[in-house]
Amino acid sequence: MADKLVEKRVLQAYQCDRFSNVRPLILMNELQSIADRHAEILGCGRTYCMEHNIGWVVMYYLVDIIELPTEGEELTFSTWPSCQDALRATRDFEIHGADGRLMVRATSQWILIDMTHRRPLPLAAHLSPDVVVPTRAYGCAFEKFPDFDTTKTHVMKCRFDDIDVNQHINNAVYAVWATESVGYAYRSTHKLKKIDINFKKEISPDTPEICIDVAIDGNTSRHKIRTHDTIHAIVICQWESI
Repeated sequence: MADKLVEKRVLQAYQCDRFSNVRPLILMNELQSIADRHAEILGCGRTYCMEHNIGWVVMYYLVDIIELPTEGEELTFSTWPSCQDALRATRDFEIHGADGRLMVRATSQWILIDMTHRRPLPLAAHLSPDVVVPTRAYGCAFEKFPDFDTTKTHVMKCRFDDIDVNQHINNAVYAVWATESVGYAYRSTHKLKKIDINFKKEISPDTPEICIDVAIDGNTSRHKIRTHDTIHAIVICQWESI
């Protein structure tokens, strides 16, 4: 029988922002970390991928923040594959507080590719459908994000520390680029409630600068992460005034 992976940890001060709320980078990295460990347990993780010259590529992360985790709270993270079709796998997540209340729910969509030809592979050859737990944490559809007109462009540097062990820009960095691009004043008066990311194209680790085109409408910010005319991701954030 398929199982969820459940882990507990206490949120540390260095993982939090000036208001003692979890940083977007930490939140996204924690989701990625537990997903990586579960994939390894299920036999389709990094070890298996390296042996077969294949790799998981994320297409979407949709994260609903009911309550931002704060410093010192013991959190319970859970994740599981919630569904799959011929090419796409869905993985869901939940974060619960010490008293069991639901704080964060999320869903993500992945494809498996041949690393040489960069082409999608049929999942059935590498991932048994028996691993699926048919329960959704966050039952949103993975749909194309609407286009938008931007009002400003924020330029970010690609840092050496943004590159992960898979030799590409870590997925969580895209969330940082988006949330930083709204500006210090906006971040100081708003807290993150939702972040939706549609990944489109990898960014080369030796890219010196990344442009984030931004449009802010009240408590919604939209972001195009690009290099020149190539869009690498689109991000939509929902915020709450504080």
